[in-house]
Amino acid sequence: MSVMQQGTSLPRMTQEELNELLKLHAMYITGRMGGRRLMLKQVDLSGLSFFGQDLRQAHLVACNMQEMDFSGANFREASLYACDLRRAILKDTCFIRADLRGARIESADLSGANLEQADLRRGGLSTDGDFGHPGYDVTFKGANLSGAELSGSMASNADFSDAIMAKTNLRNASLPGAKFEGADMTDAEIMGAKLNGASMKSTILTGVSLSEIRNSGVDVSDTINDENAGKSVEDIRHELEDLIKEHRVWVSSVGKQGKHLDLSGYDLRPLITLADRKLTALKAEGAHWCGMDLTNIELQSCKMDGADFRRCYMQNCDLRASSFKDAMFIHADMRGCNLDPLFFRVGEERKAKIVSLDGANMRYANFSGGSLRQVSFRDADVSFADFTDCNLSGADFRGAKTENAIFDGAKTDHTKFDSGTVPVVATGSE
Repeated sequence: MSVMQQGTSLPRMTQEELNELLKLHAMYITGRMGGRRLMLKQVDLSGLSFFGQDLRQAHLVACNMQEMDFSGANFREASLYACDLRRAILKDTCFIRADLRGARIESADLSGANLEQADLRRGGLSTDGDFGHPGYDVTFKGANLSGAELSGSMASNADFSDAIMAKTNLRNASLPGAKFEGADMTDAEIMGAKLNGASMKSTILTGVSLSEIRNSGVDVSDTINDENAGKSVEDIRHELEDLIKEHRVWVSSVGKQGKHLDLSGYDLRPLITLADRKLTALKAEGAHWCGMDLTNIELQSCKMDGADFRRCYMQNCDLRASSFKDAMFIHADMRGCNLDPLFFRVGEERKAKIVSLDGANMRYANFSGGSLRQVSFRDADVSFADFTDCNLSGADFRGAKTENAIFDGAKTDHTKFDSGTVPVVATGSE
């Protein structure tokens, strides 16, 4: 059971009183004289705000923190032992290596939060077992739970959609009805986990025991696992280098010599990396690249419709004039990518060939600092994507889902949005 019993009356703190303590903690973190670490035990903070605060190493025990706004706050290596965080706003909050044992987070929103190596062991999701109570669900949608400790935790209908759960420990957890759609559960530990009724459409389960999941009655037919997700690259691995050389000859001779490389439908994940490769005009529709290192790769004028680039490292890639219709880039790191158009002459005319990301799924992708002039994002999903400092001049977002996408510092002259203006992310309470 939690240290704090339901219904216990705790001394109440005001926002003004809390702000004074936050100032002292800021001084403590920066090593200034007079600073004092935030340490609170059994205090009622419900409804107050930690918005954007640096609370590294803070120590809170059995506090009532219901309905608080933690958005963008940093609780790295902090302790929130046995605190009540029900219905709290925890969007994009950092809980790296935080101690959340015994904390209650039913109905809390942790979408986009970073809980890497956080400790959420038994009691971390619920303490009373009343999992069927309406509104007692918790969302980790898009959260980073890499290496998090959730062994023995309990919650019904928890939403882990698009979450990063690599090496997460779910041993003996009870998560009936959980939603793992699009989540990356690479090397997750699930022995003894109760996952009856769970949804795992498009879940990445590489390194995970499928027998354990099947024993819970979960359908794994749409998952990405250790089995080939398409044509096996092993069938051509021994000749791949020669095929790439032939392809480059084909490109440089404008199709007169060599051979066009077509990797459509191949599962390329066993290659691990194609960083720094020059693969201009490659065709790889429906190929599986997820998790690969594609840093600095050259993929200009490529045909990549329906390809899977989830969790790929694609910093500084040259993707000019390529087509990625209906492709997946969930959590892809695309910082500094170049997706500008390429110009070519047709007779006396100079025309532009633009990048198409129409219908693509780019939730939580990071495009910050990239050049994306005139890119077509028609009907794409860019929810929670980061376009900070991007050049989006002339880009087309009509029909796109832009919920919580970040456009801070982006150049958006002549950019087309359904609303007519750049969507603004709500920043919480002032």
